[in-house]
Amino acid sequence: MEKVLELKNEIEKAQKICVFTGAGISCPSGIPDFRSADGLYNEKGDYEYSPEEMISHTFFVNNTKLFYDFYKSKMIYEAAKPNKAHIFFANLEKQYKRVSVVTQNIDSLHTLAGSTNVFEIHGSVKRNYCICCKEFYDEKYILECDGVPHCKKCGGIVKPDVVLYEEGLNQKTVEGAIDAIREAELLIIIGTSLAVYPAASFVSYFKGGKIALINKDKTDFDKRADIVIYDDIVNVIEKLEN
Repeated sequence: MEKVLELKNEIEKAQKICVFTGAGISCPSGIPDFRSADGLYNEKGDYEYSPEEMISHTFFVNNTKLFYDFYKSKMIYEAAKPNKAHIFFANLEKQYKRVSVVTQNIDSLHTLAGSTNVFEIHGSVKRNYCICCKEFYDEKYILECDGVPHCKKCGGIVKPDVVLYEEGLNQKTVEGAIDAIREAELLIIIGTSLAVYPAASFVSYFKGGKIALINKDKTDFDKRADIVIYDDIVNVIEKLEN
């Protein structure tokens, strides 16, 4: 509780806050993570390929139908809603705080909660574009298509606006995320082991005051943080709100 009170004090003092989030912030919304013992990467599925292979650019190009079979069943959680943590940081904006969010997640729950300055460095399942004419399609269209979704306008294949393995990050999003981290007075890292690069390297750009890290398990970054809390993020938020 002492660490939570310390974090609460830092949040109250800071005017520029950057929240850097991973899968742990969305698990309470019913979206499983990738890398834990019971996460997607360790799940015994019905496919002969590993999850990492199936969400690669090469697999998308060469096995598009199977890619979408996996993507629709394992990567999209249409019913997921923002939880208390997403809403908490969105509400900080309403208190005239300058809150930016840099997220590794592709669920867009920060945006759905009301946060307006969000950098989705791995993209979002909510956005999909024709690879030929760039026509936009939403998540519902992808789910309702039988097999590979094709563009109504030109017939091209529709691809999720998510960063697959072998693909580079969007440079404009990267620059915005780095600027948000660099300009913040307080950096709050939530629900990530900081094991995915280059995204994890972004936190090194922080030049502000305090770094808080909230995660269920220990990370290699713990020794660099000023405040470390090992707990579920929703539990922490409930204590912050009391």
